[in-house]
Amino acid sequence: MTISDKATFIRANTRLRAVPLVPEISLHIADEAVPIWQKTEDELGEMGLPPPFWAFAWAGGQALARYVLDHAATVRGQRVLDLASGSGLVGIAAMKAGAASACAADIDAFAAVAIGINAQANAVRLAVTTDDLLAADGGAQWDVILAGDIFYERDTAERAFAYLARHAARGATILIGDPSRTYLPRARLKKLVDYSVPVTRELEDNEIKRTAVWTLKQAA
Repeated sequence: MTISDKATFIRANTRLRAVPLVPEISLHIADEAVPIWQKTEDELGEMGLPPPFWAFAWAGGQALARYVLDHAATVRGQRVLDLASGSGLVGIAAMKAGAASACAADIDAFAAVAIGINAQANAVRLAVTTDDLLAADGGAQWDVILAGDIFYERDTAERAFAYLARHAARGATILIGDPSRTYLPRARLKKLVDYSVPVTRELEDNEIKRTAVWTLKQAA
């Protein structure tokens, strides 16, 4: 399936809508989770694919995007990484807040295309990579790393925290948006702010999800 085909699929199965907690930003969002999930599997001829994370504005990403826009000095003039970007929401927020550059990283090829479409819709430029950054620690150095809703699965959570901790030790600012997912390492984090985030009941257990923005605790 080519990039052009993916773009056509994304536009045909989503609608451009303002993000509830961050109405300054609009994303191509699916109306329902299961139908687009099934259509993605049909298009690729594969079963058991992960959910289309790129097709929704998840609670952690919304909170993190809101924080970045409201605390623009955090990213202004900085090189920013939006880790496990999904829709590109947080990277878009960083560019709107004045980041020098932002790279949206997601291993899902559909996400990479959706990020480009959403960036264009919001008149910002994002670099995009589908490299698994958690698997290799070389390459670019970041001033700020933003991670929304990444602590939902044990292995990913452990790898993500190790990655973030290494970059924090090198001087990067780390910001995490998370609605208390199961594998969030709360004891190793410092809460900065709480938000009440509107979400869909298809994906969450409540229509309003209490979501925090965190940073890593400094080593004693």
